[in-house]
Amino acid sequence: MSRRDEVFRPPLRRVLRRAHLGVALLAVTLAGLTLTVVGFAALRAYAGSNLQLIAASMGYTVEAAVVFEDRAAAEEVLGLIAATEGGVAEANVFDGQGVLFAHWQRPAQPSLFGLERRLAGMVFPSPVLQPITHDGAEIGRIELHGSAARLLRFLAIGVAVVLVCLALSALSALLLSHYLVAGIVGPLQTLATVAHRVRSERTFDRRVPPAAIAELNELAGDFNALLGELESWQAGLQRENESLAHQASHDSLTGLPNRAMFEARLGAALQEAEALRGRVAVLFLDNDNFKRTNDDLGHAAGDAVLAAVAARARDRLRKTDLVARLGGDEFAVLLAPVAEIADALQVADGILASLQQPIPLPSGGDATVSVSIGIAVFPDHAGDSATLLRQADAAMYLAKRLRPGGRQLAAGPDPFDERGTHLVSRH
Repeated sequence: MSRRDEVFRPPLRRVLRRAHLGVALLAVTLAGLTLTVVGFAALRAYAGSNLQLIAASMGYTVEAAVVFEDRAAAEEVLGLIAATEGGVAEANVFDGQGVLFAHWQRPAQPSLFGLERRLAGMVFPSPVLQPITHDGAEIGRIELHGSAARLLRFLAIGVAVVLVCLALSALSALLLSHYLVAGIVGPLQTLATVAHRVRSERTFDRRVPPAAIAELNELAGDFNALLGELESWQAGLQRENESLAHQASHDSLTGLPNRAMFEARLGAALQEAEALRGRVAVLFLDNDNFKRTNDDLGHAAGDAVLAAVAARARDRLRKTDLVARLGGDEFAVLLAPVAEIADALQVADGILASLQQPIPLPSGGDATVSVSIGIAVFPDHAGDSATLLRQADAAMYLAKRLRPGGRQLAAGPDPFDERGTHLVSRH
């Protein structure tokens, strides 16, 4: 599946910030709207009561003007009271016969989309009526129409306050979200980073640092404990694999490399020697009387003899050389590199000399070992590893036949060597 087809998953940091900001804005918006509605309802009730009081005051003041039919005085009183009190859009005075006696109207002011007029229709659906009485008799009435200018200003202020609160709440939510997210996402991100590196690099020694939040700190502790168990499991598995690899390439009795490992090292040594025009020598060792030792003294004595032959041969070699047990009582030595054939002969003489000393046995006695050694050198006696081993093996059998307990150098190139281009030994 391509990256385009993958489902987009926002990071936890973004999700938490959006949630915090959304909750804060929603709470402030609901609170602002609630306060605005409650304030508007209270102001509406107050405006209705105030308009009723203004009507009563006008009725008392214009009583004389109506009695004496002074229209100018009535209109002056209406304008004075309406302008002073505010909240009045229009005032009308009717006489006892219902004829318009005096009229006052607030000058028209521009309003956005007629909001003031619409709001006035909502707050004051019907005009306020106040009778005008004189000596207990009704001589006329006052009709007041309310103005929504003050309510509109209140709503504008309320909306502005809500917007400012929203902006401040958004800023506060962002700041609080930053600290909260840092406390939650930071440890989780560290945990995810360590888990990713452990999975990709198999570095089980990594650990997650402690967290300030109790639940995250407990999670980090459990994860570190799991990493510790995985580290122990990996170390044990590695030791087991190393043990199995060593068992697969080494002899269990002598601890020497086995035939497979010897042949692999021999092939690599021949390639290097061929590239550098150098020499590699192979010594093939075989015990002359091992069967008799095994039959007469027992398998424990035979094992002790094999272990001693391996140890003494290894002590005569350089760090770059190799001695291996090919099977039974057969051993092979790889000398890489050697400058001259005489160097290989000298090593063989040293091994034979070391085996002249008796070998202590587990039963308390000792045994004397006789070993025959065959020697073959690359490229003098063979051009490949199989032929070189065959030449050394043949030389060993020749030593057994001619002088047991001695060493024998291969006579020359193997007549069955497919390359057949090597010179006859100069020794």
